[in-house]
Amino acid sequence: MIRLVSWNVNGLRACVGKGFADIFEQLDADFFCLQETKMQAGQLDLQFLGFQSYWYYADKKGYSGTAIYTRHTPLSVAYGIGIDAHDHEGRVITLEMANFYLVCCYTPNSQDGLKRLDYRMTWEDDFRAYLMRLDEKKPVILCGDLNVAHEEIDLKNPKTNHQNAGFTDEERGKMTQLLGSGFTDTFRFKYPEEVRYSWWSYRAQARAKNVGWRIDYFIVSDRLRDRIADAKIHTDILGSDHCPVELELK
Repeated sequence: MIRLVSWNVNGLRACVGKGFADIFEQLDADFFCLQETKMQAGQLDLQFLGFQSYWYYADKKGYSGTAIYTRHTPLSVAYGIGIDAHDHEGRVITLEMANFYLVCCYTPNSQDGLKRLDYRMTWEDDFRAYLMRLDEKKPVILCGDLNVAHEEIDLKNPKTNHQNAGFTDEERGKMTQLLGSGFTDTFRFKYPEEVRYSWWSYRAQARAKNVGWRIDYFIVSDRLRDRIADAKIHTDILGSDHCPVELELK
């Protein structure tokens, strides 16, 4: 069994002060992927026995950023998707393993007023093409904060959030297109009817009231479907406005 965890920590230095190390040990993953580390090189030396780590920092300080801790040495590591317009925000790390690619992604937010929606659409097309190129070589495991609630079941208030960032027809359509290109949303595959969220606004006691969104995913190449043992959303784990999500593969 391989256990993989993904977590948008919304500032790793802040999360470390809220028990990150204990949670890391508790979840006991083979691969632990982080988004929104909000760090630059040298700001935090956080290593765990038996793990190698790979870091991708945004050019802009205190913004975005991804990391992967792994118990297994990769064949190769790639940062970004090979397109300069996208590769300055520390958003994608890819580990090539013997039998799959692991892609940790922090998808750009379309922002208030959908200021970045046009950019987001370009990103979606380029990122999907990147995943499909990898998928031609070996199966892909994609995880991260993909900044979209795909269906109405994936957020508490679909009607009032329609055409807000993360629940626009355009963003949802791109997710539909990705899944139609040979990929499976593991949580929805295992639990087609379950209502469970992975992100809650810090405003208006949203987490206490469970007014949330499911925007953190494990998505795998369709041919890995029969290896999906379980997909979990750890709603009880605090430390960020997101909670960790997990995939167990046979």
